[in-house]
Amino acid sequence: MSLDKGTKEEITKKFQLHEKDTGSADVQIAILTERITELTEHLKRAPKDHGSRLALLKLVGQRRRLLDYLNSTDTKRYQTLINKLKLRR
Repeated sequence: MSLDKGTKEEITKKFQLHEKDTGSADVQIAILTERITELTEHLKRAPKDHGSRLALLKLVGQRRRLLDYLNSTDTKRYQTLINKLKLRR
């Protein structure tokens, strides 16, 4: 499952650092968080969908690596982002 174009653009505009920013860690983490939320809801309805469960674990790992990178490079941005996204940690 992927996000539609409108949702991605909306998330990008909300988390971008400058006007043409589409690939910063902040934007990538926000998009991954939305995809993780959608997959989590899907798995509540279809608990036997193991392919989606593996995809979810992969996305969570990717987001974790990006969060670790952001924390090591810019702790203030990291704190702001996890507060905006309401992530535990």
